[in-house]
Amino acid sequence: MAKFVFITGGVVSSLGKGLTSASLGALLQARGFSVRLRKLDPYLNVDPGTMSPFEHGEVFVTDDGAETDLDLGHYERFTGVAAKSTDSISSGRIYSTVLERERKGDYLGETIQVIPHVTNEIKRFLEQNEDEVDFMLCEIGGTIGDIEGLPFFEAIRQFSQEKKPFSCIFVHLTLLPFLSSSGELKTKPTQHSVKELRSIGISPDILVCRSEVHIPNKEKEKIALFCNVDKKNIIAANDLETIYEAPLAFFKEGLDEAVLQVLNLKSKNEPDLTIWNDVSSRYRTSEGSVKIAVVGKYTILEDAYKSLSEALIHGGLANKTNVEVTWLESEEFEKRTQTRRLNKYDGILIPGGFGKRGTEGKIKVIKYAREKQIPFLGICLGMQLLVIEYARNCAGLKDANSEEFEKESKGSKDHLIYHLSKWIKDQKVEIRDKIQNKGGTMRLGAYPAKINKGTMAFSIYKNELVSERHRHRFEVNIRFQEALEKSGLTFSAFSQDGTLPEIVELSTHPFFLGVQFHPELKSKPFEPHPIFSIFVKKALEQTRLV
Repeated sequence: MAKFVFITGGVVSSLGKGLTSASLGALLQARGFSVRLRKLDPYLNVDPGTMSPFEHGEVFVTDDGAETDLDLGHYERFTGVAAKSTDSISSGRIYSTVLERERKGDYLGETIQVIPHVTNEIKRFLEQNEDEVDFMLCEIGGTIGDIEGLPFFEAIRQFSQEKKPFSCIFVHLTLLPFLSSSGELKTKPTQHSVKELRSIGISPDILVCRSEVHIPNKEKEKIALFCNVDKKNIIAANDLETIYEAPLAFFKEGLDEAVLQVLNLKSKNEPDLTIWNDVSSRYRTSEGSVKIAVVGKYTILEDAYKSLSEALIHGGLANKTNVEVTWLESEEFEKRTQTRRLNKYDGILIPGGFGKRGTEGKIKVIKYAREKQIPFLGICLGMQLLVIEYARNCAGLKDANSEEFEKESKGSKDHLIYHLSKWIKDQKVEIRDKIQNKGGTMRLGAYPAKINKGTMAFSIYKNELVSERHRHRFEVNIRFQEALEKSGLTFSAFSQDGTLPEIVELSTHPFFLGVQFHPELKSKPFEPHPIFSIFVKKALEQTRLV
């Protein structure tokens, strides 16, 4: 049976519960334990798939096609354990399930209440596949005291009472603010947060205290006294140069050791932190730097592209190079003179996105990168716009466009980019139409792609068959493949049935690549995705040419 670690947060949000959970998972793996990480979100959306990136940041996609919170990306990047649809739940999904069961009569006429029906559903979620791993790490979204989070806190309280002794542990993350005017760390917010947690029946076993300065022993002793937590279980979480030093920092503080002691467990082996020491060393011994421009429509919130920004860092780690990312708003480039700003960058990337806003600006950016021979990577919508730009300016298809941006196609029966209504997943035909609900109706999750030999794509992957994750509704129309290839664009990879283009490239360019999938979702600091490794390498070569 798995041991359960519940990670909660207090005082303010965005303290780093996801990073703490991911780091703890990595440390337990280093001691020989198997782990799985899960996220329980109190919001009423069924999943984050239809939420604006400005509201909730990136939507992370799992291999089995679940749209989840971005923290699952942290979990994968730190542990290498592929997340599943069973690793993410929201209040919306919990309540939907309870109400569906009530409609079916599963509750035999009972009055449906938060306790026990909603809390029982949460506990059923927690128990899924618990025999598969040594540790199940469960992060509760939001902060203690949030009204919408109360059913989750009550559920984990009940869950811990129903399990055998030494089966569950509570880790609470709080803020220790530093007042520069008085030069003091204030422990009162942490005390109040713990008081709030204890008022609903949960006593934290370990406190992780986030602070921008060193936490002296005196303050740790004070927190231990007033919060009724052993001093050795007061763990400092100070600001770091890179998040990938967090496992080493938490190991130094003894977080993993504290978890094992509370659960009365011994380590399976001596901690092996080789990969994290290597990642830290690569980061600290960077030998150069490259400037990458990311042109998108959600760039005022970096979390909207969280996996992408991390994958670029991983590409830098692979090349022992510091990657300086500049986030540029795509609408700005719809002005005639703005593309000149791009000549100071060593590489340009256009990420995925939805809707027409800013697309003409992105097309101008792609044209500039193609003509100026600047390494370019287009992801998902970025690939579709690459094809549109090339069709308009090189293949004579001046009216080329996407069905997403215009309803009627000019001068041709078909759109260059069309709405996908049918595809094959797991040997079954998936069918969608344009009037369906938006949530979960895209081509989602991992699909295989066949790569043609002799292409840049094959030289990157060194494999004919790869699996990558998708999240999109529109595809490049292969009816235009012949016209595009005659003008020089190469279709270098397709879906297994040969109907859906997966990668396009330009052989006369140092690096001009478009991918329909999201390679950033599978990149890790200790295993950078090859596309990002080569993209950064080509950008680095660009700096040496200047």
